[in-house]
Amino acid sequence: MSATINLLSNAKRAIKRPFTDYALQKTAMQDSGWADGLRGIASVFVVSSHLVLCFARRLVVPCCSSDERTVALFQRPILRLVAQGQAWVALFFILSGFVNALKPLKLARAGQIETALTNLSLSSFRRTFRLMLPAATATVLSWFVTQLGAYEMGRQSNAFWLYTYTPQPSSSWGTALEDLVNGLRATWTIGVINTYDQPQWALIYLLQGSMMVFCALLIVVNLTPLYRTLTLGVFALWSFDWSYKHYDPLVGFTVFAGILLAEFSLTTTPTLLARYSPLLTPPLATLALVLMSFPSDAPLSAPWSTTLLTLGQRLLPPQLDFGRTYGSLGALLLVLAIIISPHARAALASPPLALLGRLSFPIYLLHGTFVRSLFAWCMFAGASLAVVEERNADGTVAMSQRLPLPGGLRIAASVLLSMAACGAASYAWAVRVEPWFGRWTRWAEEVMMGKGGGGGGGREVLPVRKE
Repeated sequence: MSATINLLSNAKRAIKRPFTDYALQKTAMQDSGWADGLRGIASVFVVSSHLVLCFARRLVVPCCSSDERTVALFQRPILRLVAQGQAWVALFFILSGFVNALKPLKLARAGQIETALTNLSLSSFRRTFRLMLPAATATVLSWFVTQLGAYEMGRQSNAFWLYTYTPQPSSSWGTALEDLVNGLRATWTIGVINTYDQPQWALIYLLQGSMMVFCALLIVVNLTPLYRTLTLGVFALWSFDWSYKHYDPLVGFTVFAGILLAEFSLTTTPTLLARYSPLLTPPLATLALVLMSFPSDAPLSAPWSTTLLTLGQRLLPPQLDFGRTYGSLGALLLVLAIIISPHARAALASPPLALLGRLSFPIYLLHGTFVRSLFAWCMFAGASLAVVEERNADGTVAMSQRLPLPGGLRIAASVLLSMAACGAASYAWAVRVEPWFGRWTRWAEEVMMGKGGGGGGGREVLPVRKE
């Protein structure tokens, strides 16, 4: 009884004094830098999900296979997020909606509608270039590494993600150039995988989501906050039908939810809830992480995922992919839990995580090249081909010759070495390469918008009728 009383009194004190430095609390609740830190964490988990598919595929399902009786530690809820790449990609979409909408919504609330519309126009233009230029550069890099034969060891290995998504060199340099064009085009074609950089499958949806954000804001920017929120809520629910028919990863729902969270963050409610965040954020974040842990494969193999599947079948539209839906709902709750917590905001905006957030896109673009080259070399150097079993999609088993997976110590060393190199390369990319993309984007903006008098911006393609 006394322990219960002490627990309640400690909770009461936490509510009264959740943040002893009120100036720090005010700064944390106004700063949106936490989004960069969260994006950086998401990029690391996307990488980890691909590494899991290389050497620990059993973690993809939430419980034991037919020949196992013990649940692995990283098959359990929350810990299994190392294998849940799709949940972290959903977080990318939500943060995209949140970040892209934040400034226009601030301007709209301040009555600066014209400025908000101008900002939307420029942002949509720049967003296209800032996605396409880095993606094309990463594809060319991976294509060149492929033609040099640097991926061959990974392609011949028994690591699932490596042999599934590693291309072989083209038969000639002429064919290679044709394959490069196909790879560049595949990134921006729905339903087609860029063979030189499989993780780029999400970029077309990120671009699509950004355009949804800009179009939605054009519609609602003149509305009052109440009707803007109601309209965006209708868009979010309506988008479930689009995603079902186009089989996309709930792009509309996640980006519209991101806009709604941005609108919510500009109200006084997060500040009012901040004092209660020590009690609200932990359970809300825990629930969010459990939902993000829901597996796409074999959810009936564990009691906790079976329960979530049953709830989903009762409460959610039956045509939805429950793996993506739970991942998106969990990511949405996680961002909400962070928005109301000055502690979480301050932690995610710390310098190390801010740096990780700055490197998140380079990490996303470059990790596939390092996993298929340096990681594969460290894993399989000196190994000999051996006969291994492969389970096909239809459940049949085939025998093939591949490089067998090494022991755990060598795998751990390979992960540490290759990821350290990927991090260093990502930093160099952010410092040396990203500024060039910024320059090219500004140049295109000046030319195509007729700024600065360069590039013939004043010339007309068609004659203008004079009244």
